[in-house]
Amino acid sequence: MPKRITIAHHLSLNELENRYRQAKDPVERSHYQIIWLLASGRPTEEVAAITSYSRNWIYELVWGYNRVGPKTLGDGRHQNPGPKPKLDDVQQANLLQALRGPAIDGGLWNGRIVADYLSELIGQPISRQQGWEYLKQMGQRLRVPRPEHQEADPEEQEAWKKKLTQELKRIQAEHPDADVEVWCEDEHRIGLQPVNRRIWVEEGSQPVAIVKWKREWLWLYAFVQPQTGETYWWILPYVNTKLFSWVLKDFAQHFGVGKSKRIILPLDQAGWHMSQQLEVPEGIHLVPLPPYSPEVQPAERLWPLVNEPLANAAFETIAEVEELVVQRCRRLLGQQKLIQGLTFYHWWPEVIQAA
Repeated sequence: MPKRITIAHHLSLNELENRYRQAKDPVERSHYQIIWLLASGRPTEEVAAITSYSRNWIYELVWGYNRVGPKTLGDGRHQNPGPKPKLDDVQQANLLQALRGPAIDGGLWNGRIVADYLSELIGQPISRQQGWEYLKQMGQRLRVPRPEHQEADPEEQEAWKKKLTQELKRIQAEHPDADVEVWCEDEHRIGLQPVNRRIWVEEGSQPVAIVKWKREWLWLYAFVQPQTGETYWWILPYVNTKLFSWVLKDFAQHFGVGKSKRIILPLDQAGWHMSQQLEVPEGIHLVPLPPYSPEVQPAERLWPLVNEPLANAAFETIAEVEELVVQRCRRLLGQQKLIQGLTFYHWWPEVIQAA
């Protein structure tokens, strides 16, 4: 019969059992359980099966306990403060202030440039990986800025949001027996020009997208009701007042717009939208957006979805592009929850229909 492990008498069996049962830290509890079971005469194999600790770990634990005592038991990481931070509070504040301005080399901040900046600041070498970690530690996140036209007027945009709600109330008051909905409309040019997107690939591989530089276009007309995510699409070769009049007429007929149903339709101030020759069906109320304000146009959020099947691909003819976009739009017709989540801005007026 193999010799059993001897446990030094630092604590009695009762004290070991009490500490095991009263321990709140799971590691400390397991350690006391092991020592208690071994001190009770249990064989190592049985203790290993009960606690799921390996024999080697049990031997290490017993060796430390026999030599030093109970203070070796428990999770020592709780008493380990770790290495001294490389940056003190003042240096972290300096880094945060620097990150709010242009990078020190005149380019853009990244892990390498942060590492170079910190190495000079504290006089110690900082790796690129540490520079990247400090970027994240400072609350920085990699984002692509949303374009904003230099002539956009934020105050005018905020006023327009209130105006849209007021227009809804006005239409509801003037047509108390009609259902009123708030949609929006925009156009998007699609063609043979390449659309490049990031994709997931296996580590170590470099994706390649074949491109075909040819200038040939179609126009996608999109209507969306942000509150519900419902959409309506047209693909046409051009944009002009006559075609837009046809599109509006078809849209009105499809959704039964007229005396008993009114639709408020925000749209940008393109020439074919504002033309005096534009034929607007009864029941459609056009609301021009402020100039240079695509960020308040929910329909703009549709274009990345539409472009997905065209990404990183080359096409011989515009007909191939049209077929893919048609299929994509048909799928998006059934993805109302997705589109609602993208387009139903928190400030967009919510229509409560009478029961």
